[in-house]
Amino acid sequence: MVDVCIIGSGAGASPIAYELANAGFSVVVLEKGKDYTESDFNKDELAVCRRDMFTPPLWEQKHIINEYNEDGTFTRYDGAESGWNFWNGSMVGGSSNLMSGYFHRMKPNDFRLKSVYGEIKGANVVDWPLSYEELEPYYTKVEQVVGVSGKVVEHKFQEPRSTADFPYPPLQTNGATKWYDKACKALGYDVMPTPRAILSEDSLNRKGCFYSNFCGSYGCASAAKGSGRAALLQKCQVKIITNAFVYRLESDDKRVTRAYYYTKHGVRHSVKAKIFVLAAQAIESSRLLLNSKNEYFPNGLANSSGEVGKNLIFSAGGSGSGRFVFEKLSKEQQEELMQPGVFFNRSLQDWYEFSEDGQKYKGGTIDFLFEHQNIIPRVMQEVYDSDGNLLWGEALAKNIHKRMTTSRVLTFEVFNDWLPTDRCFVSVDEKVKDKYGVPVGVINLYGHPQDLKVGEHLAKKALKVLEELGCEEIDYSISASPPPNLVAGGCRFGEDAKTSVLDKNCKAHDLENLYVSDASFMPTGGSVPYTWTIYANSFRVAGIIKERLQLKKNLHSFKNKML
Repeated sequence: MVDVCIIGSGAGASPIAYELANAGFSVVVLEKGKDYTESDFNKDELAVCRRDMFTPPLWEQKHIINEYNEDGTFTRYDGAESGWNFWNGSMVGGSSNLMSGYFHRMKPNDFRLKSVYGEIKGANVVDWPLSYEELEPYYTKVEQVVGVSGKVVEHKFQEPRSTADFPYPPLQTNGATKWYDKACKALGYDVMPTPRAILSEDSLNRKGCFYSNFCGSYGCASAAKGSGRAALLQKCQVKIITNAFVYRLESDDKRVTRAYYYTKHGVRHSVKAKIFVLAAQAIESSRLLLNSKNEYFPNGLANSSGEVGKNLIFSAGGSGSGRFVFEKLSKEQQEELMQPGVFFNRSLQDWYEFSEDGQKYKGGTIDFLFEHQNIIPRVMQEVYDSDGNLLWGEALAKNIHKRMTTSRVLTFEVFNDWLPTDRCFVSVDEKVKDKYGVPVGVINLYGHPQDLKVGEHLAKKALKVLEELGCEEIDYSISASPPPNLVAGGCRFGEDAKTSVLDKNCKAHDLENLYVSDASFMPTGGSVPYTWTIYANSFRVAGIIKERLQLKKNLHSFKNKML
């Protein structure tokens, strides 16, 4: 029997493995995917983005998606048939390997959404049982241990910090950021350099950024990106069992006793442990608990409240873009704009809170970045002429060359709260099974109308920046379509065992030795990407488990001495 068995190995799992293994406890990590090293990561767009190299094929491990319609019905999609994919990184380190690493802290009011902004009709908004002040030391720990580069600047919604600045200087940026800074100043906006979980210099036994500019969707060949694998799991003595799909947790009425898993060949094994930590990704964690029902928990493990899978949240918002007019730029500006590799890295949080028609709203974050470096989607925009005629030969080559050498698109991403509701949740389909014969997850989708209202407000502020910069072909889209790489909820934590799955320490109310440390614990998501908060909370939970194990170890030692 090991001290701790962790299901999953991403941002919610790796800090716990790191802290407990380095404290001398025995830890086993069960990871569904493969293990990769820096030498395995390349910029093969076909493999990574077109053939889903790092995620399971949908014909083997699919989802069922129910999308809510305005008339109260749902439209059902079979994941394998529709191609609608919510897998986001089955590998050691999870999707933290594939993130872009945009790291913003949640702010104090994110932790008390109900108290500050009040009830919202149709939304299950609650305050966190945890405050920003309690989590702040762990945000700082992530900066130092995982590695966050940036520059703290004063602005209206700057959150309190225990350190004056980030431990690593900002990453190199494109010359066009000077124009952006000037445009924002003219508009009266506060410019923020975007913090990134990417090392700007060699440190922590890792290389600094190589500036390939292939971050999102790609593994990092330099180990500069702060993935759970590179930053934590490679720095601790922990047993990682790969290709291990955990399909069931066995329990009695008080404790989880075993985790059962299949190998890639379908052979069944199990692990016994004193403590179990579930961090399989929000949708999959809920699915596993619901599929682990037994005589003590007939509605799913740890589900006496009926809340497992409920209040699933994503990140609301959308994106927009504008193209710089190359011909209107000076030669020096043209050269600056086409600098390869270096980042844009600018953000706005001027409207993290705003008022409209006498009502106070929680707003959000706008990140500005260059369009993704992937060649295929950029080229595909040039295969037709202005009249919609298909191009080929010399005309096509001319268009592509112009696109790649004298054109740059600036994009923005909006992040605001996806409000939790009764209509957005995870369930399981008893009739539809994956390749292991296990009931698949059902993702029931619904976006609250206020999500769109806030997203529109933020997007229109971003458009003014693009206009001030003189961009053309300006466009944006705010929708209720969920980003599959930003998912949370399903096992929300809270003080009341009747309305939450986990307590403040992310331990299941119903079981003595089960913790859930991925984004499932979040009752609301804030208006920033989730990864930094997941990391921080996981370090917090690791400390709680470590203290508990140490106490038992000391007690056992004391008893032996007395005997």
